Amino acid sequence: MSEQSRRPRKPGKPYRRPKKDPVRILAFEALRAVDERDAYANLVLPPLLRKAREKEGPERFDGRDAALATELVYGTLRKQGTYDEIIAACVDRPLREVDPPVLDVLSLGVHQLLGTRIPTHAAVSSTVELARVVLGDGRAKFVNAVLRKVAQDDLDGWLERVAPPYDEDPEDHLAVVHSHPRWVVSALWDSLGGGRAGIEDLLEADNERPEVTLVARPGRATVEELLSGEEAALPGRWSPYAVRLSEGGEPGAIEAVREGRAGVQDEGSQLVALALANAPLDGPDEKWLDGCAGPGGKAALLAGLAAERGAMLLASEKQPHRAGLVGRALAGNPGPYQVIAADGTRPPWRPGTFDRVLMDVPCTGLGALRRRPEARWRRRPEDLDGFAPLQRGLLRTALESVRVGGVVGYATCSPHLAETRAVVDDVLKQHQGAELLDARPLLPGVPALGDGPDVQLWPHLHGTDAMYLALIRRTA
Repeated sequence: MSEQSRRPRKPGKPYRRPKKDPVRILAFEALRAVDERDAYANLVLPPLLRKAREKEGPERFDGRDAALATELVYGTLRKQGTYDEIIAACVDRPLREVDPPVLDVLSLGVHQLLGTRIPTHAAVSSTVELARVVLGDGRAKFVNAVLRKVAQDDLDGWLERVAPPYDEDPEDHLAVVHSHPRWVVSALWDSLGGGRAGIEDLLEADNERPEVTLVARPGRATVEELLSGEEAALPGRWSPYAVRLSEGGEPGAIEAVREGRAGVQDEGSQLVALALANAPLDGPDEKWLDGCAGPGGKAALLAGLAAERGAMLLASEKQPHRAGLVGRALAGNPGPYQVIAADGTRPPWRPGTFDRVLMDVPCTGLGALRRRPEARWRRRPEDLDGFAPLQRGLLRTALESVRVGGVVGYATCSPHLAETRAVVDDVLKQHQGAELLDARPLLPGVPALGDGPDVQLWPHLHGTDAMYLALIRRTA
């Protein structure tokens, strides 16, 4: 027997169980829900956070943990397109052949490496531990190998490698650098107009976390009350009913919000409702309609404004469960209102009934990509064809529902020209007894509203969602 064969073998390393990190497991679960169930992160994340606090306890899962989990989820979703390009450069197969759960773990790791201040070793080791927990040891080795390649450069260095030069393909360059689908970049650029600086500012704004904005519902709460109850709150920029919370501000901690006297509402949505409410009328001002009222934010603001004038609001929503949300938002309004579940294209009310009509139509939601970053990856150009007949039908209903001398507000949370001016132009060509009003004077103090008479708000110019509004007076 040889000397070598008589040596005792070294014992193998004992198996070490992976460490379960509740923050990163939560982030992974949220991304899987978004991917598998087409869920929205803003709906999935709050219950996951509550569940984690209950399971781990406030000592092991505190506000900093919740903030990190939120950043990991939203940051990964916003930059998904950019990260996909970087990951694709680090794997030896087409990205479509990488299992979606593996890709989610990799994306979380890449975001920690390139989009946060987490140290490199911590970003890699924590993601590999997550992979061991949710994927198994075998695929964790693959994750480790890919992330070590990614860690060899910073984000700017990777963008120089994976993004085509701007001079060769401007739209594709912007799509990769700013993490938007190419068709969305093209559509936003067409609507915005101008050169490179403007579209880059807009795309960057889409990737920033938006402020939480509250609305003090008239007759039920005041801005002064909201400001006094929140140390780090500021008045809104444009709406006299708006209050902006600082980063980390919790709306649910404010009494008026808990009681429904105030709500969370983007300032752009508030401006749309205010412009319609302040538009000049010929004749009485007694009956208002919100024809697509769900989930109730604009309806609650309109109901309060109507009550101050002795007018009533009818809030109509096609989906019964959304009509229920509208009812809860309006509960406690000081003036008369009614909530019904009805199809706005086949309304139960008589033509010419209302003095003011708001029709905030269903759309692609490209104006709210800051709040719903996953929407940019779900929408397709062909979706526009599906919305087009509905949008035109609802605007026709609005014009039929308003009396002569009354005003219609056509609104949508999309700046896409096919959902804004194209709809208004097409319907007005068929409806000779109507004229566009200049909406800009009805938003005093708000700059950069364009040439009119319609109004387009922008995240990078106004700090709001990209809301569109056209005001139309019925003349015959």
